[in-house]
Amino acid sequence: MVYRWINLVQNRLLPAVCLLCGAPGEAPGRDLCAGCRRDLPLNAHACPRCAEPLPASAPAGTVCGRCRRLPPPFAAAFAPYRYDWPLDRLIVELKFRRRLAVARVLGTLFAEALAVRLAAGAPRPQALVPVPLHPKRLAARGYNQAAELARPVARMLGLPLLDAGRRVRDTAAQSALAFRERRRNVAGAFVLAQGVPHAHIALIDDVLTTGHTAGECARALQAGGVERVEVWTLARTPAPGKPGRTA
Repeated sequence: MVYRWINLVQNRLLPAVCLLCGAPGEAPGRDLCAGCRRDLPLNAHACPRCAEPLPASAPAGTVCGRCRRLPPPFAAAFAPYRYDWPLDRLIVELKFRRRLAVARVLGTLFAEALAVRLAAGAPRPQALVPVPLHPKRLAARGYNQAAELARPVARMLGLPLLDAGRRVRDTAAQSALAFRERRRNVAGAFVLAQGVPHAHIALIDDVLTTGHTAGECARALQAGGVERVEVWTLARTPAPGKPGRTA
């Protein structure tokens, strides 16, 4: 909470400056210049179930082989960017260096991409739920990066933001584990803290890698009666074992 207020004061008093190169920001309240924004790696061609980047030769709407073999518990996933340079640097700044200005600019870009998706006819969820942090990690960091990204999305899309999930086990960081260990690490780690009176929910997080964390959150929501769970993340890493995977 303290970090959010400090960053809010700085954002209102200081002019927008690009977080990547230091040039003037693209617009008031947008701490990214036009050139660096163009450098962000788009995930324009992806699997509709897990948002994994697809080969250019794959037809639009192709479901990747992993999802065909073992469909995830969520109905769909969307990530407008790939977790690659320079977006990966900004996400690290947000998660580990308390740069909440990053959440403001990336949350706005995230919301704009989602608005385009919904305008194109994608199903519209009834509410958003950020993937929760364990209380110990939340206390150490001071904020939940997923919730910070979700705020501008909820505001721009006119959707309620629900603090419905709880992380009941302080699991190891997924990025430190091998692919096969990640599912065991988060199994049963999430529960609902309150009822969710909606049939269609979008989970919000910063990065989707294996999908195990999102899958466990989706199972908790489904156990509480939610019929359709989508996963909306800012970025998607390539699948394990594929070139370019960075987290």
